[in-house]
Amino acid sequence: MHRIYHIVNGDCLKEMFPKNIEGEIIVARECLVDGEVSGDSLDELLQLRAKFICSKYPIDSEEEYHQGTSAELKKILEINEKDEVNLWFEDDLFCQVNFWFCLNLLFENDKKQNIFLVLPNKGNEYSFGRMNQEELSVAHEHKMSIEGKSLELLAKLWRMYQHENWMEMHALAEQLKDQFPFLLPAVNAQIDRLSKGKYEGRPKESLRKIISDLETNEFAPVFQEFCKREEVYGFGDLQVRTLFDEILKNK
Repeated sequence: MHRIYHIVNGDCLKEMFPKNIEGEIIVARECLVDGEVSGDSLDELLQLRAKFICSKYPIDSEEEYHQGTSAELKKILEINEKDEVNLWFEDDLFCQVNFWFCLNLLFENDKKQNIFLVLPNKGNEYSFGRMNQEELSVAHEHKMSIEGKSLELLAKLWRMYQHENWMEMHALAEQLKDQFPFLLPAVNAQIDRLSKGKYEGRPKESLRKIISDLETNEFAPVFQEFCKREEVYGFGDLQVRTLFDEILKNK
């Protein structure tokens, strides 16, 4: 008998997940858009992530990371070939990097059929959180099948991201833009993050402009405005705070 799985982009979606949709929920409780992502095997990657998350985020120990995040991600390895998998991810870069990782994990473990992507509805491209139960159910009904060549290509995005093959990622997103139009903006947002000479990358440059526009060094209003102007990044307060603190330190 085949089982149904839903890989969701965070605990928030798990809490509001429609009761009428059957299946087991797996939470991708990571922020792979931030920090060290090397490691060929899943175990190698998770060891590195545990160290990084512990050093930067309010988490007590590496053990806590492994219990809460590693254990959850390893459930993906238990999904069988005939099981149905629904990946619930938004269009922003934060979500997309986690999506590429989960898809790659499925693909490299020979899960190559019955894979679907559930996207938020129009107007909420960057937030399932703004949708109600009925809208989430409708989004699920309109899920996209990921199969064949498309699956093979999409699964490569994670390894390209790991190895910083930005131009290859761009070419691949360009190739898939008709079927998956959200890829190119996310990949471009990643490329724009990179610093070149005096240019410190789009997120930091944008924050500098916001600080100047709002004439404040107070984090809350700056963060709020950043989320409006740079929705494509999907950064949380911890990622933005790091950049914000660096700017103030070097003022």
